[in-house]
Amino acid sequence: MTQMTHLSRRGFLRGTGATLAAAPWLIPAAALAQEATPAASARITMGFIGVGGMGRGNLGAFMGFNEVQVVAVCDVDAKSAAAAREDVEKHYAAAKASGEWKGCAAYGDFRELLARDDIDAVCVATPDHWHALIAIAAAKSGKDVYCEKPMSLTIREARAMATAVRRYGRVFQTGSQQRSSPEFRFACEMVRSGRIGKLITINANVGGPSGDCYLPAEAVPAGMDWDLWLGPAPYRPFHSSIHPFNWRAFRDYSGGGMTDWGAHHFDIAQWGLNMDESGPLEILPPDGKDRPKLTYVYANGVTLTHGGGSDGVLFTGSDGKIEVNRGHLKTWPDDLMKTPTQPGEVHLYNSRDHRGNFLDCIRSRQRPVCDVEIGCRSVTVCHLGNLAYWLKRPLRWDPVKEELIGDAEASRWLDRPRRAPWCLA
Repeated sequence: MTQMTHLSRRGFLRGTGATLAAAPWLIPAAALAQEATPAASARITMGFIGVGGMGRGNLGAFMGFNEVQVVAVCDVDAKSAAAAREDVEKHYAAAKASGEWKGCAAYGDFRELLARDDIDAVCVATPDHWHALIAIAAAKSGKDVYCEKPMSLTIREARAMATAVRRYGRVFQTGSQQRSSPEFRFACEMVRSGRIGKLITINANVGGPSGDCYLPAEAVPAGMDWDLWLGPAPYRPFHSSIHPFNWRAFRDYSGGGMTDWGAHHFDIAQWGLNMDESGPLEILPPDGKDRPKLTYVYANGVTLTHGGGSDGVLFTGSDGKIEVNRGHLKTWPDDLMKTPTQPGEVHLYNSRDHRGNFLDCIRSRQRPVCDVEIGCRSVTVCHLGNLAYWLKRPLRWDPVKEELIGDAEASRWLDRPRRAPWCLA
């Protein structure tokens, strides 16, 4: 791997913070200023695996950091890979007197990218069913990983990812970027500091589960490696309703809205609950009677419900409520949020930029704000909810052993069969 000079975390991340008034979660733009371009020996070389949609967005965002040098992109769709390489070359060419720059390789197979020893870190933004295999392979190859949410397709995959990251000593940031948004951090600090009294319930407003796919066959587009796109998933013919954007609707590739937005809002619920290394004990599907919503029950008696009724995440306590979403924070009573977190109250991990936090931790070798264990536990909540919906019955969960209790059929859903030659190693 490239040798990098050890640099301290950026000043704006360790600073004391600006004076906060009635809306203490707002960040002055000056706090996000970039540093001067570091020497080549101090740059972080990155490769990007999956560069359509969110992957292309991540590529552009990481190129905005002066300390990052993008050297490779990869996608099973040759058009996406070529477009991403063009983005990279245009970006770096703009800083050259000649107006030209070549130095980004484009691959169709992630294994070729991971085989390079001059890449420090990778960003994985493939469909969900590929996250685990690629992230584990990246960790084995000595690369740090920024992995889009949801972290995995199954519960067992998430645990395997966490095990590999720890075994190989890698930095892993889950792309649940709300952990780096000040309104979410402040909301969870208020909850955990007791500003709404004893926490009673939480509601997370996210979409529902994925389902089966029965789409007819269509011709595979030119330049598309459909067999590799499927990878470990069961074989089925190509259909344009799956690739490039709607694969989240189908169970072979994703958990639907439960894992898509659930990886954001259930993650915040876990943070507010102080459950980053644990989870619920019971998962109860709607019964059409006394329980209109999917409900999780935690050991401390708090219940977490899924569905409408809130804008984002709603924490309800004995003395008040806090509702939080992107760019939205509301409290009952109103003045709950008018005082910044005080000495003696709970102060949570303060990351002001999710990708920047990942880069800082590559240097410091500290764990980022949404470390692999956090991502593992949060996506487990999402997957457990899906299992309760799919099986239409209550489930009991042991968050220490990470096992379903007394339900052999449900336990088979903790992982999935994989199409040869792919396996979870």
